[in-house]
Amino acid sequence: MKPLSFAIAVVSLVAAYAMAGSSSKTATPATAQTLRQLEIDFMNAAATQGADGYMSYYSDDAVELPNGADALKGKPAIAKTMAFLNEKDNHLSWTPAFADVSGDIGYTYGTYQFRSRDKDGKAIISYGKYVTIWKKQKDGSWKVALDMGNDSPTPK
Repeated sequence: MKPLSFAIAVVSLVAAYAMAGSSSKTATPATAQTLRQLEIDFMNAAATQGADGYMSYYSDDAVELPNGADALKGKPAIAKTMAFLNEKDNHLSWTPAFADVSGDIGYTYGTYQFRSRDKDGKAIISYGKYVTIWKKQKDGSWKVALDMGNDSPTPK
């Protein structure tokens, strides 16, 4: 009986360990679809929470390369320029056209549209393209490491 009891105990321990491992949070490699979904979540956070939602996707040491301006280094410097997202008439949306991942780094690029109103209430729409470099953080989350965009002509 002892060998059978020992075998049952070993099998039970192995099964319990396997089940515990399957329910714990394990790191799965990111895919292009992971980054596309992050872009959608990122845009939704900006739309619903304004600048705070937008900035929640940036790493602390992120760099922003704004169109026609000097680089902004670090989350606090970038956040100072994002208050326009809190204004009710401002709407920034974007569509990732491509995404790729290699290890702990990935990137997306696509087009954006910014809708606002001038001082007379007239609708203004500007268009552009962007690239975002994503980096996996120590906690396993993915954050924006570098972001840049530039204007494009009105699409035909």
